[in-house]
Amino acid sequence: MEHLLPLPLAGAPLLGLAVLLMLVLLLGALWWLRRRRAAQPEQRLRQAAAAMLRNVLVPDGGGGELLLGHVLLTPRGILLVDLRHVDGHVFGGESMQDWTVLAKNGRYTFANPQHQLYDRLAAVRRLVLDVPVEGCIAFTGRARFSRGRPQHVLLFDELISSLEAERAAAGDSLAAFMPYWDRLRDVTVNARLDQLLRS
Repeated sequence: MEHLLPLPLAGAPLLGLAVLLMLVLLLGALWWLRRRRAAQPEQRLRQAAAAMLRNVLVPDGGGGELLLGHVLLTPRGILLVDLRHVDGHVFGGESMQDWTVLAKNGRYTFANPQHQLYDRLAAVRRLVLDVPVEGCIAFTGRARFSRGRPQHVLLFDELISSLEAERAAAGDSLAAFMPYWDRLRDVTVNARLDQLLRS
């Protein structure tokens, strides 16, 4: 009987090591999923559009530049997308200077993104005169608009569904936009080079 007593005690460190290993694997999997989810909007936009430019500068028409977060080539023309990662209830409108988010961890505000969107739309329209240019503010996460959505605001999944449907139904409409797209891409590269030379 004496030789049976040490066996459970000898197995305890192995059991503890197995539990620790499982915990490390679980934490690693959660970290990987969180990181993958953060990169997912970029990948989904790239897959849904015919082409995409990200974080590029364009001349604003007054001697400066404007930063464009995401510029997509779609069958309808060029689409500017301002991505907002928000979890919570969003309260905003066209005439409001700041929009408010009520989230689980508190309340915060951010500047009305529509004003910047209008400036960006005007800058891109100057560069691609014959191509339709639209813009939207796409909210990822669990954004809720209980009092209605302001103009140009979409939920990210709705935007992706719309882009995928348009791309599936597209014929040769993209070919007509390509020279303008190439010009826009060249202008954004030149604006970035100018900024680097001034730094």
